[in-house]
Amino acid sequence: MHILQLSWKNILHKPLNLLLNVVLFALGVGLISLLLLVNTQLEEKFEKNFAGIDLVIGAKGSPLQLILSSLYHLDAPTGNMPIKEAKPFLNPKHPIIGTAIPLSLGDSHKGYRIVGTSLDFLSLYGAELSEGKLFSHTMEAVIGATVAARLQLKPGDSFQSTHGLLDDEGLVHADATPFRVTGMLKKTGSVIDQLILTRTESVWAVHNDHDHAEEEDHADHDHADHDHPDHDHADHDHAEHDHPDHDHPDHDHPDHDHAETEKPLTEYEEESITTLLVKFRGRNIQALNFARNINENTNFQAATPAIEINRLYSLLGVGEEALRALALLIIFVSGLSIFISIYSSLRERRYEMALMRTLGSGPGFLFRLILLEGLVLALVGYAAGMSLSRACMVFLADFLENSYRYDFTAALWLREEGYLLIGSLLIGLFAALIPAFQASRTDIHATLADNKG
Repeated sequence: MHILQLSWKNILHKPLNLLLNVVLFALGVGLISLLLLVNTQLEEKFEKNFAGIDLVIGAKGSPLQLILSSLYHLDAPTGNMPIKEAKPFLNPKHPIIGTAIPLSLGDSHKGYRIVGTSLDFLSLYGAELSEGKLFSHTMEAVIGATVAARLQLKPGDSFQSTHGLLDDEGLVHADATPFRVTGMLKKTGSVIDQLILTRTESVWAVHNDHDHAEEEDHADHDHADHDHPDHDHADHDHAEHDHPDHDHPDHDHPDHDHAETEKPLTEYEEESITTLLVKFRGRNIQALNFARNINENTNFQAATPAIEINRLYSLLGVGEEALRALALLIIFVSGLSIFISIYSSLRERRYEMALMRTLGSGPGFLFRLILLEGLVLALVGYAAGMSLSRACMVFLADFLENSYRYDFTAALWLREEGYLLIGSLLIGLFAALIPAFQASRTDIHATLADNKG
């Protein structure tokens, strides 16, 4: 019988010991593997979504919340910035700011966030069209790859926006002009895949339409209280005949829409935006002090993404290190369990070992046999741990996607998991080393004599 087959039969001889060893080993390996999978993909997404932004300017509040809401779209915005006060940062001739990309946040569609911005936003993530064209008029939208796949939207489709970031039908802007999809983006693996992009003016138009509709409803209600049905009917008929296309203002005034594309945001002094994503012209002392000057001398706050993300890592790092230490402890205990299991089984197998020696098996064969048992147990435990980590990752990926619209995958092999395999085999090897040495030194005559007695 082949030595590997013999080792496996010896392991299966005690199924409860096998189960205990495999479960312990799988828990430790699976936990470390899961931490590696989550951390690697989180760091990758943080790096991609960083997009080379030097500074984020927004309303006063938590700087970390400002970064999470504006760069990673994982939190609610801190508030709005009146354009009248933000005009200096939008000046194309600003001595420190090279690029300032406006974001208007707060609305969504079926849980996917709508971002009012400029076309410069696409260049941050190297986004390219897969179909259709970019937005150029009010109420046109370009959708990310994930949005298109999940919501089955395509160019030419229309949808209504929802107030807030939750998928709540009661908050739909039903009285506002619907958005029309003009294009879809290729998958980038960044946050832009999860977004619906439109002009800043579109976000304003939705809320202006909503406010205007509320005023009309209020006026109609007041007008209905008067007893002039004939007058009302005449006005209604007159409105129908004179203004048959009143519900489609965008189609009535294409020239006006085209003119809007040329109008800078600084001319909309009565409107607001949510944040500005800023890239500096260069690295100098003014740029280094720019955030502090804004925080001390304006009504806004400026947050540096690198600082806030490092702070977030430090907060999460404590829990990660604790989990990793726990996983290593479990693996150590599982290695100890393998050692105890093999060592205790040797007493029952002493006669078997002696018989094998009389049949021609040398000390080296017995040594390799026991070592192989430790390696096989470690390998089976590692395989079970990998399966466990992938199963947990599938569940966690669904949870993260439902909660945050971020894509995570279990179909990923990491180089660190190769090192984890080597470490697992070494643990199995060392756990079986002492029992293997003891088995190779089996006293044939004494063992057989004791068995006869």
